[in-house]
Amino acid sequence: MGITKNHIFDDYQNETALITKVLGHPARIAILQHISKHEYCNCNDLVKATGLAQPTVSQHLSEIKRIQLLKQKQQGKNTFYAIDLDLLNQYRRKINDFFVKVQVNCQK
Repeated sequence: MGITKNHIFDDYQNETALITKVLGHPARIAILQHISKHEYCNCNDLVKATGLAQPTVSQHLSEIKRIQLLKQKQQGKNTFYAIDLDLLNQYRRKINDFFVKVQVNCQK
């Protein structure tokens, strides 16, 4: 794996890239879609919904948690996940802002 040069990019570029990287896998999209329809799902719910193995779902959940897009609550040994709507809206605005700025720049 190559050395990343994140230090040469500004915070906006690094944050936008991280968000899109996390969202850049179809399994993570499927997981987020399922959680959005069934608030507070556990890993077993997501395994059934996606058809992926439990360790694979856990790995994808870890990636999504890197950007703190999921809220968690514990019930016994189970962890249940929901989408943090405030953060979702913040990320949505950031990605939309990126595309709008690129589009405006292209029209100059």
